[in-house]
Amino acid sequence: MTNGPQADDEGPGGEAEGPRVHAEGPRVDDGGPRVDAGSRAAPRGPRVTDHGGGIWSIPVPIPDNPLGHTLVHVIETDAGPVLIDTGWDDPTSWQTLADGLTACGTSVRALHGVLVTHHHPDHHGLSARVREESGAWIAMHAADTAVVRRTRRSDRGQWLGYLAEKLAAAGAPETHTAPLRTALAEGRGGALPGARAALPDREIEPNELLALPGRRLRAVWTPGHTPGHVCLHLEEQHPGNPARSGSGSGSGDPGNSGGRGRPGGPGQGGRLFSGDHLLPTISPHIGLYEDPDSDESTDPLGDYLDSLERIARLRPAEVLPAHQYAFTDAQARVDELTAHHAERLSGLRALLSERDLTPWQLAETMRWNRPWGEIPFSSRNIAVAEAEAHLRHLVKLGRAEAVPGSTPVTYRATG
Repeated sequence: MTNGPQADDEGPGGEAEGPRVHAEGPRVDDGGPRVDAGSRAAPRGPRVTDHGGGIWSIPVPIPDNPLGHTLVHVIETDAGPVLIDTGWDDPTSWQTLADGLTACGTSVRALHGVLVTHHHPDHHGLSARVREESGAWIAMHAADTAVVRRTRRSDRGQWLGYLAEKLAAAGAPETHTAPLRTALAEGRGGALPGARAALPDREIEPNELLALPGRRLRAVWTPGHTPGHVCLHLEEQHPGNPARSGSGSGSGDPGNSGGRGRPGGPGQGGRLFSGDHLLPTISPHIGLYEDPDSDESTDPLGDYLDSLERIARLRPAEVLPAHQYAFTDAQARVDELTAHHAERLSGLRALLSERDLTPWQLAETMRWNRPWGEIPFSSRNIAVAEAEAHLRHLVKLGRAEAVPGSTPVTYRATG
């Protein structure tokens, strides 16, 4: 069970600008992804994993990041291979992706399309270059496409000003906001890191059966980590499992193409490409949906918990996440994550019942994988966003409220 967030260090479009705060729990061996029994090594490219049924994963490195890599998945279709995510925009990452595709028996130029689970740069970073080299389409949920569009037109100075005001309102001390204000005063503007991110040319609709010839892949909207995060449910019999009698035929006949899994109905089973929504030992960061242009009060944690329930109902035979390694028993992992956030909510409310606290003060008391004083500057911003997400959910549940007129804003327990 993890006891801290996997905190992505983000700008307005989720651009990583510093180290991450890791959840407590087992760490993955960066020597290569671990997989459940039934997966096997591809004959070429020792770091590429053949999961069977026309599915491979390529560990594309994330520079200077403890996560090590993003698992880019390759799906064989009758129209050509399709990627799920692309990895970080970096020369080494690009070469790893290209070499990995060669090991899978294909190439960048042969790619038919890219399905992006969410807009973060370790998932969407190389999408533009993939499209330039191959002409492949790029698909993403509309909510995350809006974030990409906003980031492309934003200025670093605007973001610094927004972040400084936001942190001050959350109770951050002057010593923390001063570097941001100094950078703003010195005119450190320019484009944000995500300004080069590709604008998708297709939209992923919730519950849509995607147009991938010879495959049955359905989009499942799972907001929480980002507003437009999607998981992708492969509604085909797992190649390592015996076929069930009475399974639906679906559209086409993937079972007769390239050793792929037999088609199944639109219900349970199959395999789930979970992006960052469901990871084997890491609790994904649930912060706020950052939008400097909107005052809308959202509930990302509530969205995430609802999304976990949605995934549990699918009962996938195997989960293929974007980090760490493939795993089974999705229900057990959903139960762990649900219990983790319930414990957090209960603990925060107990603190608020003792005295009024700001989001910053709550973040200082929350349990991370290291003492608060050792958490880097930029990662503290993410920790505060995590505290605010939990506070918003407590408010929605009627268990806490903002103290009227408090500056910076403080919260107290109710109910």
